Amino acid sequence: MARKNYLFTSESVSEGHPDKVCDRISDEIVDLFFARGAETGLDPYQIRVACETLATTNRVVIAGEVRGPKISNAEIEDAARNAIKDIGYEQAGFHWRNAQVEVLLHAQSADIAQGVDAGGNKDEGAGDQGIMFGYACRETPDLMPAPLHYAHRILHSLSAARRSGQENSLGPDAKSQVTVRYENGRPVGVSQIVVSHQHVDENLTSQDVRRLIEPYVRRALPEGWISDATMWHVNPTGKFFIGGPDGDCGLTGRKIIVDTYGGAAPHGGGAFSGKDPTKVDRSAAYAARYLAKNVVAAGLADRCTLQLSYAIGVAEPLSIYADLHGGGQVDESKLEDVLMQAMKLSPRGIREHLHLNRPIYARTSAYGHFGREPDKDGGFSWERTDLADKLKAYF
Repeated sequence: MARKNYLFTSESVSEGHPDKVCDRISDEIVDLFFARGAETGLDPYQIRVACETLATTNRVVIAGEVRGPKISNAEIEDAARNAIKDIGYEQAGFHWRNAQVEVLLHAQSADIAQGVDAGGNKDEGAGDQGIMFGYACRETPDLMPAPLHYAHRILHSLSAARRSGQENSLGPDAKSQVTVRYENGRPVGVSQIVVSHQHVDENLTSQDVRRLIEPYVRRALPEGWISDATMWHVNPTGKFFIGGPDGDCGLTGRKIIVDTYGGAAPHGGGAFSGKDPTKVDRSAAYAARYLAKNVVAAGLADRCTLQLSYAIGVAEPLSIYADLHGGGQVDESKLEDVLMQAMKLSPRGIREHLHLNRPIYARTSAYGHFGREPDKDGGFSWERTDLADKLKAYF
């Protein structure tokens, strides 16, 4: 029997975290290829991007494999600099204008391409093997786990305050961590709050930073969740002046738990950012979240975990597994069959259903790929609940 009373912790990081700077640059490259492809009339199904970024003190290295419209290294470099500028880095050790940017992108492997490309009677195959998970639960209105939801919300509100100029003593780099107390299986309060936030005034103390950020933290959390017993840890090292890639090397894809469910659900191990949707690490994880969210939205369960598996070059998933955590209203084996009928889960089918052949990826690079509002232009399409009525009708 699942435990009813416990503590669970999740973390988030801001868009200025070194790894998130790299995720943003990599996803800007994906968007650039889709946007340029649309401008030139290129079939979006022919676009391939697998872009990795490393960032350190005034240095950015962009490497990987691409196929698609002709884009110069200078344009790639401009996209990287514009991303760094938008995040807000204009410090001596990492400045959007002064950083050296090296572009090492080359053509996609022909061996991979022949497995992925459609041709003759062969449908488009998966870009790699792997397992992907989707999850949804009733802990928050967006059907996400509460600890991660509120860790994201804290940093998102602080970012908005920094960007507006309301809190101009805060820098772009930040981390949060929230420990949520569960009673009878429901989130009811917070026992520990951790916020480490870069500050651009070197003389600020941890106490000064707490005075700045505490009102935003309190507004981000439900009323009554913070009590006198709640422990606060704000800039626990005492100082956080040197931030971003100048303080810590960043890499694409190193915050996969922050990007997904904060540890409340399994993870297949594949990162999202920098990958076009033939890479099922990204697209099938989006599809799994979409299906899990619609299962919960349909009232078929209070919690749903889905697993999909793929082989490189093979179109259809090798397996689907559904876990309703002992609280489902339907048989899980039947649900697995229903989900396979409700949505075509080949890479092409996922791309068509969720409209993934668009420049919609840079916005996903911070504050989670899940639990976001669907955008009018198709961004976060996997957060829609438009499949809920169809799923209910099967039962």
